[in-house]
Amino acid sequence: MPEEATGTTEQQGKSLSWIETWTQRMDKKKKGLSIAVASVLCLLLAFGVYQWLENEVTIYVDGEEVIVNTFAKTVDAVLVEAAIELGAMDKVEPALEETIADGTVIHIERAFTVTVLADGEKQELLTTTEKVETLLERLALELGPLDRVEPALGEMVSEPEEIRIVRVTQKEIREEESLPFTVEQRPDNTLEKGLRRVASRGRNGLAQSTIRVTYEDGIPVRREVLSREIVREPVTQVVAMGTIDRVSRGGLNFRFQEVRHMVATAYTHTGRNTASGVYPQVGMVAVDTNVIPMGTRLYVEGYGYARAADRGSAIIGDKIDLFMETSNEARRWGVRTVKVYILE
Repeated sequence: MPEEATGTTEQQGKSLSWIETWTQRMDKKKKGLSIAVASVLCLLLAFGVYQWLENEVTIYVDGEEVIVNTFAKTVDAVLVEAAIELGAMDKVEPALEETIADGTVIHIERAFTVTVLADGEKQELLTTTEKVETLLERLALELGPLDRVEPALGEMVSEPEEIRIVRVTQKEIREEESLPFTVEQRPDNTLEKGLRRVASRGRNGLAQSTIRVTYEDGIPVRREVLSREIVREPVTQVVAMGTIDRVSRGGLNFRFQEVRHMVATAYTHTGRNTASGVYPQVGMVAVDTNVIPMGTRLYVEGYGYARAADRGSAIIGDKIDLFMETSNEARRWGVRTVKVYILE
């Protein structure tokens, strides 16, 4: 074989060998790239699945906002995962068995105690926000047609509070009422001024009323007069008033301001001066100065003219004590009711 042909063959062999090597290398690179791409795709897929399975849930509890990222599927499971414990009467929305989704918001309302006062007793009830009416139904408390509830039945109770039931009853009663008589004064020229006489006696009238009494928890709080009837009219009392202001006594005529019927007693010397500071003598009398001022001129029936010059602890009101010269005269006088003229 010629040398030229041999050289060509060797060159062709080297070229083929290089191509095969390059091809093999390229195959290896493609395989490596495919594996890398597949790995990245797997990671992306896994991340996407993770993101798809995980949910963000917001929980409002005890005045706080709690955000939880979770794979849990129900409200109950989320609360367990968030270590949030529930009381027996706590309220959860949505309900514990509800399925959650991304963005689910859970509200937890803690139960509180409400006190109910009724019929003299106190009851306590654990509850969440509720109408007053519903709470009373839970306690099986019945209301009468007139009973009052504070707060009202339709009010919402959202915090610890006191509910009061006022038992309201009504009763109709009949009452009798005395109607006092009036007094009419008429001048009488047969009586001395200051004296009076009942000319005709008065009599009280009588009225009957029907009254509705309202009781709150057994205590009367309101009275309403439904009807009133006068059964007997009152009779006016007529009193004669004396007008005579001048009389004649002991041969003397005198004018006076008024006359009083007074209980008269007598006393004699005690060795002491009178309250006016002078030594006692006939014509001086002791009086109640709230009735007859000291120094007033008087005419005492059966005694004569006198002057208020003394007073005593036993002389109170319409009483008068007459001075006598001797104890025998004082004893003879004793105690009697007399007319006492208060002179002008």
